[in-house]
Amino acid sequence: MKRAILTPAALPTPALAELKQWLGITTGADDAPLTALLTAALETCEAFTGILPIEAVCDELLPACSGWQKLATRPVLAITTLHAINADGACVALPCSSWEADLDADGTGRVRASLLGTESFLSVRFIAGLASKWEALPDGFRHGLIRLAAHQHRGRDDDAAAPLPPASVAALWRPWRRMRLA
Repeated sequence: MKRAILTPAALPTPALAELKQWLGITTGADDAPLTALLTAALETCEAFTGILPIEAVCDELLPACSGWQKLATRPVLAITTLHAINADGACVALPCSSWEADLDADGTGRVRASLLGTESFLSVRFIAGLASKWEALPDGFRHGLIRLAAHQHRGRDDDAAAPLPPASVAALWRPWRRMRLA
């Protein structure tokens, strides 16, 4: 799976304000690095829970086959387009009549396409995310993001790398964690 986030979630002012309040920062001098820490916390959260926290438009590359294929990103809200990518790199939009999409109750998105045989990959464009905006995130999820960014800010001068996420953050995110059996 190779995924690209085409339209990333914009971190609104309330997210930065919550982090600054948690850290006791009142000036705007550190806004850029704090925003970068929040962005990194969102990525760590997704890696830990298996859930994309805030809605974003994504594109995922799948091998071309005619059976059902699951998207790795969750929760998928809508699958909008499929493109076939040939061996020479040519990208062709597939008409809606040549593919099917299915969304499971747990947010797993699946696609199946009628292929011509010359395709190497399918490019699937979709919208995914647990919440449409920062304020709509569940409290534990949001608080874990703030605590992780604050933890990283406070430990920015430490030489020893601490495991991520710290136990206090992992405890907040554990109810949403998706476990996979190998």
